[in-house]
Amino acid sequence: IGTDSANAKMFNQAKTLRLHTGNIVNRNRMKKKCPGSPSEELQDCIQATLGDWFSQTKLTAEDFQDTLDCSIPEATDAITPEEREELKVSAKLFLCESDKSSIKEAVKMACQTLAVSQLDSVIIAPPGPPEGDTQTLAHLQPVWEELEALVQSQQIAAIGTSDLDKDLLEQLYNWAQVKPSSNQVNLASCCVMPPDLTAFAKEFDIQLLTHNDPKELMSAAAFQQALQEGTQELSVADWRLDWVLRYSIIVKSRGIIKSKGYLVSASKARS
Repeated sequence: IGTDSANAKMFNQAKTLRLHTGNIVNRNRMKKKCPGSPSEELQDCIQATLGDWFSQTKLTAEDFQDTLDCSIPEATDAITPEEREELKVSAKLFLCESDKSSIKEAVKMACQTLAVSQLDSVIIAPPGPPEGDTQTLAHLQPVWEELEALVQSQQIAAIGTSDLDKDLLEQLYNWAQVKPSSNQVNLASCCVMPPDLTAFAKEFDIQLLTHNDPKELMSAAAFQQALQEGTQELSVADWRLDWVLRYSIIVKSRGIIKSKGYLVSASKARS
């Protein structure tokens, strides 16, 4: 029983939670089920990873730290130097809080987890504007500057945006030092790409991609439910999601996804 209470104590003492789901391509195969939405998939993964971690990790008093790193060693997706050339590592970063410093943190964690020095592309999904406001260039600028710095320090090769209409994409393009290389459009909001957006993207060589991520990848309630189920009823009320990074590792020559997973960072509200 001792380890369970040690785990519980450690979870309750921690201020930051870092979680890596490992390769969910294998996990989905094992469970022979297709996740419904991206939100359900993430909830499923957080719950399963926490459950596995709590059952496999035997902690001692020395292990108690402010940051709890939940990842299953054999599930990590580290890339060997020999195979790096053959693989494309792309990521989409969902920021839940408007703290732009978490961009650097997320990219660093992704590079460390996957054992690479650079991500080939990162698409950013910034937190939505305050209720009732529309997204403006001013909302995007601080986030984009962080990404540009990571391109300049060669931690990211290309950066892209998500859900920008033609006007906002044009404003960002004209202002940015490092131009967006792609823009994701949500299929739920439009079955056909808007013609003005298509024309602009073509002219400036911006790749238009589609996605089906909801506006809010994961609600606070869904996150707490995943924590609750994964930690067997420990107190989770103070935890909030900071960011989620979803990565895919693609075999370039064959265009197949070798591996896909989530990195999640959450923090406990200072009580």
